Amino acid sequence: MSPFTYIAVALAVISSVIAAPAPVAPEVTLEKRITHSGRGTFFNVGLGACGKHNVNSDHIVAISSSIFGSGGNCEQFMEITNTENGKTAFGLVRDSCPGCGAGDIDMSPSLFQSLGASLDKGVIKVSWHFKPKGFHP
Repeated sequence: MSPFTYIAVALAVISSVIAAPAPVAPEVTLEKRITHSGRGTFFNVGLGACGKHNVNSDHIVAISSSIFGSGGNCEQFMEITNTENGKTAFGLVRDSCPGCGAGDIDMSPSLFQSLGASLDKGVIKVSWHFKPKGFHP
């Protein structure tokens, strides 16, 4: 082969690599995080609206019936902040709270206390948001 043939082959290989399409990254779906705020209270847990039995030492949350709907947030974690002292904890949605306003949540006693609140206080101001489905603290 002549030197020109080698050069022609090399240029053909280089141009095919340059012209090759770039690999496509997998599509990622991002969920917009909405931070809610409202009253945080506690209740004695048991069989929740998600169909699971819970005990007071579990970090369980009941969300307002308007957000709970048909249970699409069952088994989803929330990050909750006591806005009075800045303490944060994670709770698992397993119940509905018919008496709660849209931003209000009802928590198991252990979750309420983990936010630095005494059960004697009964009500705290909270902000919270859902974590992505599949998240585990």
